[in-house]
Formats: sequence, C-alpha cells, structure tokens
Amino acid sequence: MNTKKILAFAAAVAVSCALCSAQTTQVQVIENGGTGPYKSVAVGDESLPTHIIYRPQNLEAAVAQNGGKLPVIVYANGACVNNSLEMSRLLSEVASYGYVILAIGPYEEYSDEKFYNQWKGVVKGSYPSTKEVLVMGNGERVFAYTAEEREAQRLEREAARAAAAAAAKKAPKKNAAPAPAPFRTYPKQMLEAIDWITDQAATKTSEYYHMVDLDKIAAMGQSCGGAQTLAVAHDPRIKTCVMLNTGIGENSMQGVDKNCLESLHTPMFYMIGGPVDIAYKNAQGDYDNIKDLPIVMANSLDGHSGTYYEKNGGPYAVAARKWLDWQLKGKVGESAMFLDDEYEAKFYPAWTFVRKNW
Repeated sequence: MNTKKILAFAAAVAVSCALCSAQTTQVQVIENGGTGPYKSVAVGDESLPTHIIYRPQNLEAAVAQNGGKLPVIVYANGACVNNSLEMSRLLSEVASYGYVILAIGPYEEYSDEKFYNQWKGVVKGSYPSTKEVLVMGNGERVFAYTAEEREAQRLEREAARAAAAAAAKKAPKKNAAPAPAPFRTYPKQMLEAIDWITDQAATKTSEYYHMVDLDKIAAMGQSCGGAQTLAVAHDPRIKTCVMLNTGIGENSMQGVDKNCLESLHTPMFYMIGGPVDIAYKNAQGDYDNIKDLPIVMANSLDGHSGTYYEKNGGPYAVAARKWLDWQLKGKVGESAMFLDDEYEAKFYPAWTFVRKNW
C-alpha cells in the first residue's frame, strides 16, 4: 500500500471513529439543574438520536467529587411513548446526584409551559370513606368505579361497537389502511442504550470516556415502560430495577408476562400510587409472584400520576434517588427508607411499605 493510500485509509478510519464518538449537539437545563451537588442538563447526542441523556453538566467534576465513575440508568416511558417529557423533572433531579440517564425518546425542548400543559388538571388522590377515587382537575374520575358503573361502561362500549359495525356495513367499501403500531418504542432500546454507553466509555474521543461505571447500571420504567423494563431485566449488566406505577400482574404486554419474573436476578423496587393507581393490582401480583429476590414496594396516595408534576419530581424522585444511591453507590444509610419501620413512619407516615427476602 503506497503512502497516499495509507493516508487516505487513516483519514477514513478517523472519520469513522469520530462518527462513533458522542457528539452533544443540544443542551437544556430543567429546573435549574436539580437540587443535587452536580447541576444537571438534558442533552441530545448526534450518535444516539433515539434517546435523550440526563446527566451532570460537568462530567469530569462530577466524577472527581463523586469519588468514582458515575452509575448509569436506562429509562422507559409511561405509555411506552417516544419522549420523556412527563418524567423530565424526576430524571433531571436524579441526574443531579451523579447519574447518567439514557431515556428513550429523541431530544426535545421541555419548556415549563410544555411541562405544565402535560400535567394540567392533575390533583392528588382523594380517599372518601366509601371508596377510593382519583379525580383530575377537570372533574374526570380516573379510578375506581363501582361494579354498577363498570357494567354501565361495558354496555356503553358494546353499544358503541355495535353502532360502528352497523355503520361500516352501510358505508362503501374502501381499501383498509394498515393499523397503526400500538407503541412507538420497544424494550430493546434500553439495551441499545447500554451498548452505546459501553462503546462511549471505551472511546478516547468520547466525552464519556472513563466517566461511567458499567458495573453499576439500573433499569427504570414508568407504567408501560415498566413492562419494557421487565423485558430487559434479565440482562446481567443490569444490577437493579426501579418500577414506577407499574407491574405485569396477570397481563401480557411488550413481550412479557408474569413468567418473566422468574428470570429476574436483581433487587427490585416498586413505587406505586396506592389503590387508586391503575397499576396497583398488577404490582401486588408481582410482589406475590417474586419468590426469592429482595423486593420493596412502597405505596403513596398519589395515584398513577405519582408526583412527577411537582417541583423536582416530588417525593417519587427522592425515593428513586435514595434507592439508586443505596443499590448502585453503596450508601447504606439510604436503606432506612426501605428497611426501617421507624424511619418510614416518621418521614413517610402517609405511605405504606412492604418488603421481603432481605
């Protein structure tokens, strides 16, 4: 190979390596970067367009002050949607305590107005003496209904289906359009994110080079994203799972059912919104079906919406961060929230905690 060819080949390799390296192209600050010691940012990266990254703004300083490389979290969204807007406050808050979070969904600008519109009308759960109920700000009742109300809803849906079928028979036939995909995301995106950050940690030209601890990876998901978390939780690189307002129960979705619980190998934390949370029954089922692994389930009175709309993600962000600090950073003192009855009664009197296999 002559000199010109050698130089051309070297240049091609350099270009190829550059394209593989992390290239932050967009940056925004959410809620002043969180309350943690490392002000966080949400960034878009040219080499990972399918995800948004929540992380300390200054990675080198965070690693130095943290006393070591930063743990990694892969996150899947509620409703399995392709953006993390509803959780942007919680994710930004957790990142400010020294975590690199790879959330499914491309980079988007999350202005305060956009965030508040997402949660417009959300209020906390109300527990009358006769039954539990979650009421939105617009007066809509989310859960739970009486048996009579559920039956009336079923009959109403059946009548609507019958009317639609009758109308379709009368309408001229057209070529049926393909049904839209039920979700725009898939569980494997969580593993793809782990693969990406693994490559970045080994690439000298990447800003993540020697910045992340690949032995400390958590998977976290909310609602439908929890099913996606269970779908990948068997991966040995994942050391713990955080399940927010979610559970598989007797259902089957995102390629998993209750049999997937048998392949779990890490401590599990379920953060649920009490009986008004539509995931409550499924989460209870998971708790019962997980036989041997350490598991904690906390129930608040906030319903399926948690406290994600509150400042810095509210108490749910605190609970998630304390669990991760304990499981990934070895901060044993944070275990009090999950294992100490007196601590729980003093600081979270409205919450209930259950645990087993510790």
